[in-house]
Amino acid sequence: MQAQAVVGRRKRGGGRPQSKGGLGRAIRYLPKQGISIWLAYGALIIASLAQLAVPKLVENMLNNVTYGTITQQVPSFALPMVADRLNLTVDQLTAYKDNGEQWLIIGAALVVAFALVRGLFSFVQTYMAEKASQGLAFDFRNEIFAKIQRLSFSYYDRNQTGQLMIRATDDVEKLRLFIAQGLVLTAQAVILLVATLVILLLTNWQLTLVVLPILPFALVLFMVFGAVSQPLFVQVQTKLSVLNTILQENLAGMKVVKAFAREPYEQKRFDTATDDLFGQSIKVARTFSFLFPLVFLLAQVGQAALLYFSGEQILNGTLTLGGYQEFSLYVIYIFFPLGQLGFIISLLAQSSVSADRIFEILDAKSDVTNKPDAVELPALKGHVEFRDVTFRYFGSGDPVLSHVNFTAQPGETVALLGATGSGKTTIINLVPRFYDATEGAVLIDGYDVRDVTLDSLRSQIGIVLQETNLFSGTIRDNIAFGRSDATLDEVIAAAKAAAAHDFIMSFPDGYDTPVGERGTTLSGGQKQRIAIARALLLNPQLLILDDSTSSVDLQTEAQIQKALDNLMKGRTSFVIAQRITTVLNADQIIVLEKGRIVAVGKHADLMEDSPIYAEIYNSQLVGDADTTNEMVAVKTN
Repeated sequence: MQAQAVVGRRKRGGGRPQSKGGLGRAIRYLPKQGISIWLAYGALIIASLAQLAVPKLVENMLNNVTYGTITQQVPSFALPMVADRLNLTVDQLTAYKDNGEQWLIIGAALVVAFALVRGLFSFVQTYMAEKASQGLAFDFRNEIFAKIQRLSFSYYDRNQTGQLMIRATDDVEKLRLFIAQGLVLTAQAVILLVATLVILLLTNWQLTLVVLPILPFALVLFMVFGAVSQPLFVQVQTKLSVLNTILQENLAGMKVVKAFAREPYEQKRFDTATDDLFGQSIKVARTFSFLFPLVFLLAQVGQAALLYFSGEQILNGTLTLGGYQEFSLYVIYIFFPLGQLGFIISLLAQSSVSADRIFEILDAKSDVTNKPDAVELPALKGHVEFRDVTFRYFGSGDPVLSHVNFTAQPGETVALLGATGSGKTTIINLVPRFYDATEGAVLIDGYDVRDVTLDSLRSQIGIVLQETNLFSGTIRDNIAFGRSDATLDEVIAAAKAAAAHDFIMSFPDGYDTPVGERGTTLSGGQKQRIAIARALLLNPQLLILDDSTSSVDLQTEAQIQKALDNLMKGRTSFVIAQRITTVLNADQIIVLEKGRIVAVGKHADLMEDSPIYAEIYNSQLVGDADTTNEMVAVKTN
């Protein structure tokens, strides 16, 4: 039922808000990086100004050489005529002759000085931009992780783990690269273009009009390739997510893959995903292979036009050799950003896609949240009531639970029985608000669980789920997961109560034994007992045990069951068990069928009044007897 609801939701495109304009939102995070970002762009401005000063110095040096040479070769009587031709005075020409070498030295020294200034501030700009980008990535990763921690279970039902992982890693890194490099290059390009055009217009507006028509073509080129490349990068990230999902699933289920000899099949799946990613990446490369030749073509056309018209001005005497060189260097400051156009477009398109994908998570709405006026739940007494509860996954489709009503008094043990898909797990998921009831209400001590804060509710409930999840670290860390301040004695007491102490002490390092990723160094029964100890350490008034003895042998089950029987006294407990013998002493046994309660009572009453319960009981007794007879026969033979 749940899987059908998930598929239906995906087909309708629901479950994930579409975020647009993410790059602009990400850039607005930059002021949070404090002085780093201001130093980066302040240093960029100074470095750019130092760069803009060099062509003027080069012009003066070339004019010194040119005019000094002319003055030395022209007779004295011809100096007035030459000075008039060059729009200079005789004294100025004489000064070029007398002080030319000194001015060359000063000019060269200034060029070196400006180069040093530019190098120093370029270093500051690069370092600070990198620091700011790393800070931005740090903030985004933390925000994504914090958001993922708070999203409801329904969000994970609709999204694959691999896709979420790629958002916090690859997408954040692509956004960081644009902030560190692409955004800086864009700012540098804007500064150089605007400042250079102003200088060129003031210096030689006729030649500037020759170069100016290139810029609209470059802008159109920028926009076209940006529009074309962004959907391509969306597909790249999507196919990368698919690849990452296959890898994550394969690593998590490696034992199953090997057990069923499915390595060739999994290899084929991975190869197909790799081929799809490779093909999409080639599409992107093919698109950008057209961009760079077009950029260079624009630059060469502009250079050719500049050579022609500046040559005419030199021949007409309206432009000096130094003036030409100065203008040429400034034009390079226009063509240089055009040469970086492809790199900027690539980073921009990728980061724009990644930013949208990041904000899809940050903007996701959780189905289960604290109400604005939510109150702290007082210390639990353990009264639980389901009041006409109906539940549908994602609020659509057929109900998984339909008009469920029952009450558990403080200290009672409530057993939930029924076939797979009858709604047992859904009931225990509604108590700690993993999901919210579609209709009706779940009340604890008279409080609707939707009216209290999530932390105050869940911190008072001990839960052992059917799927045991342990974390990398020691056995002690895992038992104390819900109470990090627990003492070793308290941890040991919980382990003893869960029949885990003896096997823990059999390890050389005892409670400091590493459990490995997902508890791979422990058996299923050992992991189950550690999970039980983890729940018991909380000393909760409300216990939820989801088939908590499913992974243990009969002897261990008896030990755990005896401990649980003692520990459940005085606590309200919800127990899901596949073996009916583990819940015979429950205060209430609720029998479910297709999401409805079909019988409620104690074992003796249900044996008389509920045919469904009697059938479950008798079939399990026959099965257990057959199993016992088979074991005896094997031992005899």
